[in-house]
Amino acid sequence: MSARAIVVRQPLPRAGRQVWVDGKPAGRVRSLGELTELLHREGWQDLDEVDVAESPVIEWHGGGPEVWTPWSASPWPASATGVGEATP
Repeated sequence: MSARAIVVRQPLPRAGRQVWVDGKPAGRVRSLGELTELLHREGWQDLDEVDVAESPVIEWHGGGPEVWTPWSASPWPASATGVGEATP
């Protein structure tokens, strides 16, 4: 029996993240809860949201389980962009 695989693609504007299960597109999701529900429908009933977020079986592209929009995946720290800095 071959190992099963889950790939969560990078987030897209207004489209969420595309999910592939065992090499086939399974759908798009916009949250960890939606991903967990999708995986239940795909036969992964034993997983809860914590399992999904921490599973080594899931390959995350464009950010981990905390990233659901392209804007939350900024490679720049807040201090580099000036966000949150006080102006004199």
